[in-house]
Amino acid sequence: MAATPPQEVTGLLLAWSEGEQTAFEKLVPLVYAELRRVAHRYMGRERPGHSLQTTALVNEAYLRLIDARRVRWQNRAHFFAVSAQLMRRILVDFARSRQYLKRRAESIVRRRLGCPEGTRARFSGTR
Repeated sequence: MAATPPQEVTGLLLAWSEGEQTAFEKLVPLVYAELRRVAHRYMGRERPGHSLQTTALVNEAYLRLIDARRVRWQNRAHFFAVSAQLMRRILVDFARSRQYLKRRAESIVRRRLGCPEGTRARFSGTR
């Protein structure tokens, strides 16, 4: 696939900023490969076995970009910078939700074992 001229992407971004929905539909195939590359780099920095996949990260960023109607896109670089920032936020939100679930599970176990608040329940096979 031939490289898309930056001016074409910028033109579509500006048209999308002005409310032209067909511009966004034309834009997505032009920028998808680069968004996947950015997502792949971010996923490479995550822990092994991360349950979020590159494609899921791109798709989540795409959904958030659709809601970014009030953004006045300046150019292609601005679009990719905002997209990268969205991906970072998605990964941070994902990590926070995992930590919340982990803390919640520990709290439930502590309560069931009768451990005082502020102490950690020990999970070992011996008593």
